[in-house]
Amino acid sequence: MAAGRGAELLRPPVSSGRATFLELFFDLAFVVALTRVSQRFAGLGDDTGWALVTGFGRTLLLFLALWLIWSHTAWITSRYEPEQPIIQAVVVGTMFASLIMAVTLPRAMEERALPFAVAYLMVMVVRPLVVAIALRGHPRRLVPFRLVVWALASAPLWLAGALGPDHLRLPLWVVALAVDYLAWTLGWPLPWVGVAKVGRWRIAGTHLADRHQQMFLIALGESILVIGVVFSGADYSPERAAAFAVAFATSALLWRIYFYRAGLLLTEAFNRAGMPGRLGAVSERTHLLIVLSVLVTAVGYELVIDHPFGQPRPGWLLFLVGGPMLFLVARVRLQYEIFGRVSHSHLIGLVALLLCTPALARGAPMVGLSVVAAVLALVALLDALRRWGQPTEISASPIGGGTSDVGDSEA
Repeated sequence: MAAGRGAELLRPPVSSGRATFLELFFDLAFVVALTRVSQRFAGLGDDTGWALVTGFGRTLLLFLALWLIWSHTAWITSRYEPEQPIIQAVVVGTMFASLIMAVTLPRAMEERALPFAVAYLMVMVVRPLVVAIALRGHPRRLVPFRLVVWALASAPLWLAGALGPDHLRLPLWVVALAVDYLAWTLGWPLPWVGVAKVGRWRIAGTHLADRHQQMFLIALGESILVIGVVFSGADYSPERAAAFAVAFATSALLWRIYFYRAGLLLTEAFNRAGMPGRLGAVSERTHLLIVLSVLVTAVGYELVIDHPFGQPRPGWLLFLVGGPMLFLVARVRLQYEIFGRVSHSHLIGLVALLLCTPALARGAPMVGLSVVAAVLALVALLDALRRWGQPTEISASPIGGGTSDVGDSEA
């Protein structure tokens, strides 16, 4: 009888795998957030040495905090019925807190640190507490209870970083975020309660795959927004027009490489997985890298459109070449997760970019972007040629095999 109380919050087996309109509405907050992350990265274009490293690290930390919020939300709506009023209230509340994080993000490591940290902690502490109370006597209530305990453990570090001296903020927040990610990885272990590793959770796998694909498209849309805004605000010249066209082509190639064919078959792979939670845990980390790579690449677009034949700076190469290289690394991971093999075309692209990097460091930014676009076009062409005349490929993921035999308190 106890297990029946709160069971109405769980996703039924026949639930649709498609994201609800509320979840798409929720993603609008992350459109704003990703734009602010991109702007912080773009501000590092003229930095060098230690200033570039620390600036990149600060922005990366803020992005990882946002990603944890989005990822937890995606798992919640894959485990619980998003049509239930309490789950809808949780999603709307998370959206508001995420929007606060987004608008404070440009100065979150400076004078707006406290509202950023408080908004983050409101999600990490209050949200699982609400879910645990709503589940009432259901055994699964122990899972959000674990999240609350671990979030309270890292909360003092977040608040100390926000309220303390500026020079301690970065190290304190690095430790706090490391605790939050370590808890996520280990399954929030607690004495006498055990662990709840996400790989063993019962989820709507197709829904989680759908959410990962949508977040990639949101990041790609942010890159298109950067291209349009920067070009429309700059003085027109044939060189900037050419940079605008090459930047758009690069984004189109990223889309093509992602969805052909591994990204397209992500949902099918989740459908075939006996334990979709295990595949979801791995896929979540891969898509973190993919989204980050698209954001970093978009900064390269901005720098090139503004100064297509300007004097190259060391920091530019990090965005111009580093972003696409990170994308190919993540795409190699995705290929293995879906097909159980490594893509030679993506490895060829990685090697080509590595070999070109020394020369690109001395060339004009426009030349660098054109070379990156050419390498990505080569990868896309090799992908297409490999499958030319072949039967349609099906997913054969080596991850997520078997069936879950854990109790509701862990799943």
